[in-house]
Amino acid sequence: MLANQKTYRPKVKDLKPQWWLIDLDGKTLGRAATRIADVLRGKHKATFTPNIDTGDFVIVINADKVVLTGNKWLDKKYYRHSGFPGGLRERSARELQTKHPEDLLKKAVKGMLPKNFSAPFLLTKLKIYGGAEHPHEAQQPKLVETK
Repeated sequence: MLANQKTYRPKVKDLKPQWWLIDLDGKTLGRAATRIADVLRGKHKATFTPNIDTGDFVIVINADKVVLTGNKWLDKKYYRHSGFPGGLRERSARELQTKHPEDLLKKAVKGMLPKNFSAPFLLTKLKIYGGAEHPHEAQQPKLVETK
């Protein structure tokens, strides 16, 4: 490296986020969630900087058709507590999928984001829909292939 070259730091005004569309029909939950988390943070770009939001917007369709392997539909539990004694509530992944299919994916992606001040802001760029339709056609999203 030459002595007069400086490290490139992206400027917030120069960043132009893109919109990506991910179809989860028949895709595995964990593999899709890691791909979504990477795109939200901007790790797929060469200009990735951890302390700057270089990520893109992600639209997820067919969230109700996501797949879990093995016995995870019954064995995987999601907990919440009301704060009162005896207020622990438990749901299996199957129950969460039938009632709120968007929440299953949102919890998976949230767990893969960094645990700091930027995580809530990154989650606002995630748009999840249970069916095949979404209201973001004006943004002209590009289709992302997940394995």
